[in-house]
Amino acid sequence: MKTTLLIAASALTLAGCQGASHAVAKLDCPVTEGDLTRVSIEQDGKSCAYRSADGAEVSLELVPIVGDAQATLAKVETLLRSTPGPMTPDAEAAQADVSAKIADATAAKANVNAVAAEVARVQSEAAADAGISLDGDSDHEGDDNSDAAEVNLPGVHIVADGDKANVRIGPLKVDADGDDTVVNIYRDVRMRGEALSREKRGLRATFIYTGKDLPAGYRYVGYEAGGPKSGPLTIAKVRSKIDTESGDRINHDVRELVRRNGGV
Repeated sequence: MKTTLLIAASALTLAGCQGASHAVAKLDCPVTEGDLTRVSIEQDGKSCAYRSADGAEVSLELVPIVGDAQATLAKVETLLRSTPGPMTPDAEAAQADVSAKIADATAAKANVNAVAAEVARVQSEAAADAGISLDGDSDHEGDDNSDAAEVNLPGVHIVADGDKANVRIGPLKVDADGDDTVVNIYRDVRMRGEALSREKRGLRATFIYTGKDLPAGYRYVGYEAGGPKSGPLTIAKVRSKIDTESGDRINHDVRELVRRNGGV
């Protein structure tokens, strides 16, 4: 969720402008990365698996682009949500950046109604001071459902109604309905060494899902992805059967694995 602007040396900038390729043929899979320990690595270098001390599963893979980047990531999301246990014990160990973001998303979902209501109250008071009557989008006084609120500001869209919430803030999208929460973040970014380039040839993406229809035993699934839009993408697929605290501990570790290989 954080956009970092890197200041590169002029030589690296010129190299980026000359079309340097950031595509990788094999993954760099260190034996350990923070709290993650490598448990397997494929001979072709296209995938490796990690596990955290408390059992969080992370599978790091090189994934070719099919169609376009967003379509490719959408297929990964579908598989994570619907395929029971796609990672074998040797191929399960990628749970990190996603966990920390889930913790943030869960807190955001819990507080979104209060935030939206407060924004609506401030807007209403400001309008009243100015002698302006607001439409019902932000002013719910007298509504039967006092938990409902809607806020529409430049770059910010929040709709909350009881335990349902829809949040759009820049590249962040959160859809919550009771225990089901889906978080998506997709950003166009510059590749490493191309900080001053006009073209953003890379992407970073995050997906988190927690809900009732997960494969048996799992608490949440997701991924962290990065790389050139032309592919291949480095994707850390994450599965966990424990609470999100595990993700808080390995968040940085998963992100480092993706950054190391994705070139973003």
